[in-house]
Amino acid sequence: MNIAMLDLRREYLYMKNNIDAAIERCLEHQSWILGPEVKEFEKKCAEFLGVKHCIGCSSGTDALVIALRAIAINNGKEFFTPDEEILTTPFTFTATGDAILRSGATPVFIDINPEDFNVSIDAVLRYLRLNGKKVKIILPVHLYGSPCSMDAISEIASSYNIFVVEDVAQAFGARWKDKKLGTIGHTGAFSFFPSKNLGGFGDGGMLSTNDDHLAEIMRTLTKHGGKDKYNVDHIGYNARLDTLQAAVLLAKMKYTDEFNSRRVMIARRYNEQLHEIKEIELPAIHEGSVFHQYTIRIKNGRRTRLQEFLKQKGIATMVYYPFCLHQMKVFQGRSKTFGNLSEAEKASREVLSIPIEPLMTEQEQHYVISSIKEFFLPNG
Repeated sequence: MNIAMLDLRREYLYMKNNIDAAIERCLEHQSWILGPEVKEFEKKCAEFLGVKHCIGCSSGTDALVIALRAIAINNGKEFFTPDEEILTTPFTFTATGDAILRSGATPVFIDINPEDFNVSIDAVLRYLRLNGKKVKIILPVHLYGSPCSMDAISEIASSYNIFVVEDVAQAFGARWKDKKLGTIGHTGAFSFFPSKNLGGFGDGGMLSTNDDHLAEIMRTLTKHGGKDKYNVDHIGYNARLDTLQAAVLLAKMKYTDEFNSRRVMIARRYNEQLHEIKEIELPAIHEGSVFHQYTIRIKNGRRTRLQEFLKQKGIATMVYYPFCLHQMKVFQGRSKTFGNLSEAEKASREVLSIPIEPLMTEQEQHYVISSIKEFFLPNG
């Protein structure tokens, strides 16, 4: 049996009629740049999230850059300066920190909570008490589809008069209490990379906000920096969402809640069946999580051996992420750290994501579970 982390072909076949019809409509109208599907997708996303504005863009990375740039422009400058800081987690994909550098600011990496891998609220507060005047933005990452503590983050940001930009790349459809992620901060940045909970047939991204002025700036930045591309106001980007990607995303979007529910169901089954293995730490089932990844922690340095064993069994696994951002060359001399970031570094040595394909069968999941048990409990 071969079990992939995500079976995109299986998902395509499940949605085939809707996707093929959506692509066919694009072939008929031939409006490839900012065609009708883009506007419709933005409208549907705004309704789904419960937010005033959604702006499609070319990738989740560009969404982050544009969100940060828009706040800099809102503050009266094209880019931040290196003495201005943005707080975020070091345990995330490179794009989060890279976007901060591209906005001109200095990333400050704050340690994580070991329970949910998200940024530590206590550590954020401690840093702000020492250096609050330098900080312009808190950038929480809803890692693996699990929500950060947005009440606390919002309260802190309000107290220090700083902005909140949510990195929702892995959490489309997830909630914090009664609010969808990406609608609680000043703006949210989403990715529609093919492997995401809502993924296209290539790169794509989106920005969300309730702020009319920020929305206007962000839309302008996706189109070279001006309402009139022949007479621009800001240093912008060619960062529009392709019509074809919007069409595919529209076709797939109607399955979002169903697929997110399937992911949670699979996560619950994993937790029920794997809890007896003492060398594994299982993820908590947080209310509102959409389980972009199901990520366990492997104790006693056995992660690599488990990966090799599962590979021999035909089961794919991934490590998200083997290196923290502050350990990467690109951030050396361009970032700051607060404390020793020991929890983030420990997570990078222990985490392992196992398959959570929404359409995987119970038989396939049982095979993954029994294989893991075979490795840790060879005598039953």
